[in-house]
Amino acid sequence: MKKIAESELILRKDGSVYHLNLKPSDLAENVILVGDPGRVELISSMFDKVTKRKQNREICTHTGVYKGKNISVISTGMGPDNIDIVLNELDALVNVDLEKRIPKKTHKTLNLVRIGTSGGIQKAIPVGSFLFSSHGIGTDGLLHFYGDSIKVRCPQIETALANQIGWPGTWAAPYAVEANQELLQRLSIGHPTGMTMTFGGFYGPQGREVRLGLHYKEFNDKVAAFEYDGLKVTNFEMETSALYGLAKLLGHNACTVCVVIANRASKTFIKDYQPPMKKLIKLILDRI
Repeated sequence: MKKIAESELILRKDGSVYHLNLKPSDLAENVILVGDPGRVELISSMFDKVTKRKQNREICTHTGVYKGKNISVISTGMGPDNIDIVLNELDALVNVDLEKRIPKKTHKTLNLVRIGTSGGIQKAIPVGSFLFSSHGIGTDGLLHFYGDSIKVRCPQIETALANQIGWPGTWAAPYAVEANQELLQRLSIGHPTGMTMTFGGFYGPQGREVRLGLHYKEFNDKVAAFEYDGLKVTNFEMETSALYGLAKLLGHNACTVCVVIANRASKTFIKDYQPPMKKLIKLILDRI
């Protein structure tokens, strides 16, 4: 079995993976991913006990026990590029023998649940809603760098999206990946689901103009009007497509749920989203 070079999977002197600063024993099989490091403390404060605390840069990890379940909560920072780092290193923790630097013979599957915030683009979904992502649609091109990505993607959705919207040829081709269905159905009972579009930026990529003009001004309206087989894009954020794509390629279960804190269609914004966020965290902890 081919050994993984030191330059390809970087480890610290203590044997922990480089960016996460974690060892295999630090990680639970159920992992909650958040963008904001401050949200890690909020979630772990609801644990019955915290057994491990680690931090490196914006990546903060707390592992503990909630109602008899071992759970880790990890902050990823913002953007699909950070998800690329976190997912690859999480997988290495459970599926690579870090001492021998070879993949393990037995695969271990993680349950990965992203809890975040997002902007809704459909008027029917008001601010304060808990919106679960049935699919992640990537605009960043990240998944195209991995071999065999077509095996986990939904090419029919990708083609329909590009055709209906008139996808600019200078942009990275969109990619679409479905959530893990068992995890999605178990977690989302009683709440809306929809396709989530993921961007590598907050302003121009999501159609916001401050001082810089946009390349495709009608893009948001075109996306809101897009429909394929009864599916519509319901919200914008910055991590889900990378999470879904890499999780499926690596053999893990992934699901995203966001509190809708802004509705781009109705121009509404929730000034204090902490109360609904706390309710959402409790719901996920009970259902994960």
